[in-house]
Amino acid sequence: MGITDMVHSLFSCFKTRSTNNDDDSSHNVEFAGGNVCLITTKESWDQKLAEANKEGKIVIANFSASWCGPCRMIAPFYCELSEKYLSLMFLTVDVDELTEFSSSWDIKATPTFFFLKDSQQIDKLVGANKPELQKKITAIADTQVVCETQPQ
Repeated sequence: MGITDMVHSLFSCFKTRSTNNDDDSSHNVEFAGGNVCLITTKESWDQKLAEANKEGKIVIANFSASWCGPCRMIAPFYCELSEKYLSLMFLTVDVDELTEFSSSWDIKATPTFFFLKDSQQIDKLVGANKPELQKKITAIADTQVVCETQPQ
């Protein structure tokens, strides 16, 4: 990986905000914060999945949209979860930024959360259901801890 790729990867994980003062503030919601990485290219997606696979991390990928009310509502909670469950990798994909890529995941509604292990889907949640998201993430994190503590 070149220095340009590393810098791009680093900065793509920081909070992003629209600076357009003409919008209705729907783009001012921060979808990346805490330990959530905002995916802006297919290359950054591939890079993060490769990193997760190498580190043995499960990925939670949030496919959302800046105009989506439920997405904006659950984004801060998703960021909180990312700070609590450091053994997991939290990604956010804006379906409008990566339209073709998002279509390949057959997104029917936003937000849609995919749970991936070794780049393969192990679970899915459609909708901004905080209790269900918490339940699924807790179950996956607990399973991961059990697997890590068992002798091999």
